[in-house]
Amino acid sequence: MASRQSTSTTDHPPTRRHFLKSAAAGGALIAGAPFISNAQAAKGKTWKVQSTWDAGTTGYALFEEWCNGFQEATGGELSIKPFGAKAVAADNNALFESVQTGVLDGMNPFTLYWAGKMPASVFLSSYPVGPDQPAQWDTMFYGLGLLEKVREIYAKFGLVYVGPIQHDANIIHSKKPVQSVADFQGLKLRVPGGMVSEVFQAFGASTVSLPGSDIFPALEKGTIDAADYVGPAVNWDLGFAQVTKYILFGPPGLMSVYQPVDLMDFTVNMRAWKSLSPLMQQMVEDRVKTYSVKHFVSIQKRNVEALVKFEKAGSIINRMSQDDLDQFRKAAIPIWFKWAKKDQAAAEVFKMQLDYMMNPIMGYVSAADIKGLSL
Repeated sequence: MASRQSTSTTDHPPTRRHFLKSAAAGGALIAGAPFISNAQAAKGKTWKVQSTWDAGTTGYALFEEWCNGFQEATGGELSIKPFGAKAVAADNNALFESVQTGVLDGMNPFTLYWAGKMPASVFLSSYPVGPDQPAQWDTMFYGLGLLEKVREIYAKFGLVYVGPIQHDANIIHSKKPVQSVADFQGLKLRVPGGMVSEVFQAFGASTVSLPGSDIFPALEKGTIDAADYVGPAVNWDLGFAQVTKYILFGPPGLMSVYQPVDLMDFTVNMRAWKSLSPLMQQMVEDRVKTYSVKHFVSIQKRNVEALVKFEKAGSIINRMSQDDLDQFRKAAIPIWFKWAKKDQAAAEVFKMQLDYMMNPIMGYVSAADIKGLSL
């Protein structure tokens, strides 16, 4: 195990103490946001928005920077005060409810966290061996009508889904070697739940759902053997190199077979959204689109840098094979249909995606793959 160092900007794993200091620093930055002293700013609105990123991580730093830019960009008409994970709402369920009720004006979550409340959400971010490129998801949202459908679903909860935010793929860090689907048998594995959990269970894994901030102590104590979370950049910030030895990717060119495009989003309270002028609503939508690009490429750049640090710290990287991918697909497809049947909204969203995957342009799914399955 690598020794703990004092900062994540070195080639050594960041310590938990440093992480907590960084989180505190993140809170201080919120209080120090720029102030515009003019009449327009005085009449402006301030939204409180919580992210599921832990303060002190690469993801939160990008989110905080984006939020702090609203005041200047809108001439003071709209400011956003950012909060890290658990700062206002203590867990994911509380986050959803806090935005519904207006305790928070908005949230920046991982979209699939709402599987229990909103079954369609499992199809609003990548799922096992589904569409696996960011451009495919942008095409579905902005070209094939998925955004409009999602907004219809969220409106029933008093929420406005402003837009998706491209983030990263999820990877698995483990304390013992994991090289193929056979190694999932008996593995105590943290995953986000829902469809992803069920696919891993099909290969014999024992799964548990934990928020990001609880993964490190669970790995450290041995409560779990392995954990899926985001990509190398944030996982380095969280200190995973200290408590795991192995990293599992998909086949070459694919970081993950189970969540290759783990989308986040920007969602706001319906009343807060309607309080904005149409012009300001459009500005918020446009800023979400541009932030999505910046967030994605910034994370990818830092992933490249972080992976070098993981290797220097002694982490060993393994890749799943094409055969593993084929086995994953065979196990996942029936589970797709199971989740699509949970309610009408889920079926409608999945049907849009299935048509896209079966289109010759994609060719991801054939008639033989879904023989005997129906919605």
